[in-house]
Amino acid sequence: MNNTQSYVCENPERLDTFLTSQIGQSRSQIASLIKKECVEVEGKIVSRSGVKLKENQVVKVTFPEPEVKEALDIDFNVEILYEDDDVLVINKPTGLTVHPAPSVKEATLVDWLKHKGIRLSTISGEERHGIVHRLDKGTSGTMVIAKNNASHEFLSEQLQDKSMGRYYLAVITPPLKDDITEIELPIARSVHNRLKMACLEHGKYAKTQFKNLALSSDEKNQFIACKLSTGRTHQIRVHLESMNRHIVGDHIYAQSPKQEKSERILLHAYIIYFIHPTSKELLTFSVLPDEQMMDYINKKFNTEQINEVMDTSYIMHSFPTNS
Repeated sequence: MNNTQSYVCENPERLDTFLTSQIGQSRSQIASLIKKECVEVEGKIVSRSGVKLKENQVVKVTFPEPEVKEALDIDFNVEILYEDDDVLVINKPTGLTVHPAPSVKEATLVDWLKHKGIRLSTISGEERHGIVHRLDKGTSGTMVIAKNNASHEFLSEQLQDKSMGRYYLAVITPPLKDDITEIELPIARSVHNRLKMACLEHGKYAKTQFKNLALSSDEKNQFIACKLSTGRTHQIRVHLESMNRHIVGDHIYAQSPKQEKSERILLHAYIIYFIHPTSKELLTFSVLPDEQMMDYINKKFNTEQINEVMDTSYIMHSFPTNS
């Protein structure tokens, strides 16, 4: 049964500003509630956030019941790197899809979170599960999950203001020429292939930096670190393709069928750092690539050199500080 609350506006102000202060939710959450026609002013439904309220007007809000969808059965484990009342930091395995979609038939990370009891919902009734940022299906590594709505809002803001950061490891071919390579090109859906993204003028701003870590013994592959300043879909892969490079095992953006094969894309979210929603402490987490990726790296590269360049402090201090 829906919950309905009434609020009286004491001073003239915008509807969204008023409800933000009354309900204690973000303006974006309030906007979603208004858009769903859950808000009435003096008995009339309003659909615009910018409506100007007058003194003593009554605003009635109907909060929809949260949508609840049953979780699919899961047959996989997800490594937990850290957990408290506010956040969950995991090591997402390769091959696991984050979000359900009509084209996805198998269980996803969201199903795993449902089984774990992490079921967040917005005030407009939409179900969400604390997903702050995504990783592609084939990409493994660190992800932070919010365990409540306040943490979700706080962490999402960090993605926007860059106080949350991520560093990736990848094996690419052919090698990049410079020690540090920076790509700043907008990204949008490819007009030729709907499975791919591309660097297009009308796309969203995107910036990636690549750091040369090691060259393979045969000098055909390169082990690199990637620093994201934005979080566009397939960003690392698209920016590499703009330079005629690709990640080993990437079957969507690969340049040549003659290139070496790998059962998984050799891309791993190695390091994540963020400010904790409650303690406000800066936390940093890292996790090594899985055995499959490390086996490939150890066969192609000098193991001693790899151990040196995978030092987290070395990677985080390898990029320009103003990036």
